[in-house]
Amino acid sequence: MMIHEVNRRVRRHKRRKRLGRGNAGGHGTTCGRGTKGFKSRSGSGGYALYSGGSLPFYLKLPLRGFKNPRRREYATLNVSRLQRHFKAGDEVTPRLLKERGIVKDLKCGLKILGEGELKFPLTVHAHRFSREARRKIEAVGGRVVGLPPGRLEK
Repeated sequence: MMIHEVNRRVRRHKRRKRLGRGNAGGHGTTCGRGTKGFKSRSGSGGYALYSGGSLPFYLKLPLRGFKNPRRREYATLNVSRLQRHFKAGDEVTPRLLKERGIVKDLKCGLKILGEGELKFPLTVHAHRFSREARRKIEAVGGRVVGLPPGRLEK
């Protein structure tokens, strides 16, 4: 039977279950959820990887990959931010950036990135510089001063 062959006496769409409208309606009392248990409660959608209380499958698998305990994470700052917060001839240091609230957390050090433009010379102290940032700072007559790793003062 095809949909175009259906006449008025046959319902084209299944009626929705009218739950909790008494036992005469066929879905009263427990509303088709059964008695007691996790799935009978309201709000108990569970989650996709739920395994009925036993140890989930994904926790039985061995961990993959490698996390380097000596990984260094640097706070990053673009050249455009230096342009916005400093004047010509200023000396930019990690400590000054932290005091002014430009960088919240220095982590293992500061890295200057090259996005944006710089129109005046600055002396920039940082632990690392991208190639583009170094080029842009030196192109306007500024100075790039590398700090030793791990040293956050200056």
